[in-house]
Amino acid sequence: MFRSESFANRKTRFFNRLYARLSRRQRPATGFVSQPEPRTIGSFARGRQLIAGNLLFAGFLVDQPGADLWEIAGPDAAFDADRHGFGWLDDLAAVGDHAARTRAQDWLNGWINRYGAGQGPGWTPDLTGRRVIRWINHAIFLLRGQDSEASQAFFRALSRQAWFLGKRWQAAAPGLPRFEALTGLIYAGLSLEGCEYLADPAIKAIAHECDTQINDSGGLPTRNPEELLAVFTLLTWAAAVLHEVGRGASPSHIAAIERIAPTLRVLRHADGGLARFHGGGRGLEGRLDHALAASQVKPEQAKGLSMGYARLSARRTSIIVDASPPPGGAMSGNAHASTLAFELTSGRRPLVVNCGSGASFGTEWRRAGRATPLHSTLCVAGHSSASLGEPTGNHAREPLIERPGHVPIEISEMSDGIRFQGGHDGYSRIYGLTHARTLELAFDGRGMTGEDMLLAMDDASKRRFDSAVDATGLAGVSFDIRLHLHPDVDAALDLGGAAVSMAQKSGEIWVFRHDGTCKLSLEPSVYLESTRLKPRATKQIVLSGRAMDYATRIRWSLSKAQDTAVAVRDLNRDEMDFDIGYES
Repeated sequence: MFRSESFANRKTRFFNRLYARLSRRQRPATGFVSQPEPRTIGSFARGRQLIAGNLLFAGFLVDQPGADLWEIAGPDAAFDADRHGFGWLDDLAAVGDHAARTRAQDWLNGWINRYGAGQGPGWTPDLTGRRVIRWINHAIFLLRGQDSEASQAFFRALSRQAWFLGKRWQAAAPGLPRFEALTGLIYAGLSLEGCEYLADPAIKAIAHECDTQINDSGGLPTRNPEELLAVFTLLTWAAAVLHEVGRGASPSHIAAIERIAPTLRVLRHADGGLARFHGGGRGLEGRLDHALAASQVKPEQAKGLSMGYARLSARRTSIIVDASPPPGGAMSGNAHASTLAFELTSGRRPLVVNCGSGASFGTEWRRAGRATPLHSTLCVAGHSSASLGEPTGNHAREPLIERPGHVPIEISEMSDGIRFQGGHDGYSRIYGLTHARTLELAFDGRGMTGEDMLLAMDDASKRRFDSAVDATGLAGVSFDIRLHLHPDVDAALDLGGAAVSMAQKSGEIWVFRHDGTCKLSLEPSVYLESTRLKPRATKQIVLSGRAMDYATRIRWSLSKAQDTAVAVRDLNRDEMDFDIGYES
């Protein structure tokens, strides 16, 4: 398996290099037939940092004011992918002043001179599609004040990339990479003189990908919410460009947008950010709301699960639960062992979170972030509910193996709130235990109750459980229930160690209580987000106990303190989303 996979990777790289070099023979476009309006959203704060010489790509900071972006030695492939994708162009365009334009033009011209003839690491279908979209989106910003020679070089390089995409888009991995390649191809085919022949095959191909990659519930096989938002954004951009030139998107294309929009609304917390599961983060500030508005899909109440997630919401409190088995096989390279984990947000403030993806902090953090203990759920004996397998090829990530196979759930309405009930068998194979979880959210959004159970369900499970207990010297199988808190939450043990009080920046006070059957502690934790240089220090609530019988039950609650107002006017300003400082 490893050898065939390695051969496939080598073959893909060979043909990418071949067609990149062959692109030199293509006749350059002379200008734009039509130019899409800029739709990409950048960060003003990140743009200012780029101008100052603070270059943060894929978790690595390079502080070199005035340095040529392309002369910097990239520490790894992710750093190279970040800079060659030209996502930084959105941030410079968000600043938009003379200094930002000069920096953008210098880096653009530097790329054309070094790599525009078909060489370098940026010639992959997904990166090329990402880059073409940015070049066309920001063409006016990039070409303003440029001489005719620079303008001709711009269109020559753009034409070569468009031809390359037409030949190599199928080599992009299914999912987000292929949607990036095809959207870039549609942009180029509809915008560049002489490239019109590229548009029709790309329009047909993206319709096919919509049918095969977006399931009936509007989800992706990877179950990554941030990746779903990225695909949704690309589809809305492509549909808008097609509409502007009077073509109109295909029925499959439009239907995919209409399926995804309700799913993203389910995955959207009360503060507008996405739930952090299976390698996905909260998403860039404002991108989710902007994409939903641009789609013009009317809000509707989703029924059941959306991409395998359940949502409970009341007033300004939202709870999102991972309520399905994690992805498996080739789609599980970024998947997490997070079954039955949840996140809770109150108003503009996340309270209970998952630690998130550590991919931007290196291999060890990426692997750690996928483990069950870094999620807000129950963990048996320090083990994850799914295991990491061995990578099967060059640059491949570890697939999830020994995953929960049976995850029954039920969502019902009570007289005073909403109830979620679910279970999974991820610990049955070794310990004979099924984890069952009940979460109830009150209609006023001021409190929730939780119940976790560990059950040996049948005779075979009971025998495995007995063996596990015997192996501990009859001390019982240990377990921990973890609730990771957002770094902005100020938490402290209260009532002599019987409760935890949590203060939000908004002034809200939440209190965690339990039934006394477990040991309560407040322990260090981390919050992993790609816009930071290092993991952020935070805390986690931990209930620790031991399963001695075939049925173990633990009850707990989260509720606003009685003196917390029904409506809190949250006027505190958040920190910039780009931080070059180190966290302790």
